[in-house]
Amino acid sequence: MPTKTIIATENAPSAIGTYSQAVKVDNTVYMSGQIPLVPATMEMVTESFEAQAVQVFDNLKAVAEAAGGSMNDLVKVTILLTDLANFATVNEVMARYFEQPYPARAAYAVKALPKDADIEVEAVMVVG
Repeated sequence: MPTKTIIATENAPSAIGTYSQAVKVDNTVYMSGQIPLVPATMEMVTESFEAQAVQVFDNLKAVAEAAGGSMNDLVKVTILLTDLANFATVNEVMARYFEQPYPARAAYAVKALPKDADIEVEAVMVVG
């Protein structure tokens, strides 16, 4: 039977519902969706879409590190956007966090996200 470990860090927003920041099963880490919440205050970043995207990837980075990995260990990223016009900005921000070979990725336009965020990103990471 696989071992399931809950990943939690103060360096990313605490869960605001019935979920964990991430769950590690063997060497695979399933990371919950991150929205642009500042971990220390649990307040939303609102100054720009780019600032929201940066906060989301900072949050994912914190969870990845808490699970014993790094952003380059992410193998699949799913991006939810309230406006696909922001897709080019997502690509530019992602370039700051990842090196080649890049993870697989899917992006979807959605009607709304929690707390009126403009972006949410979830990921799968393999460590070890």
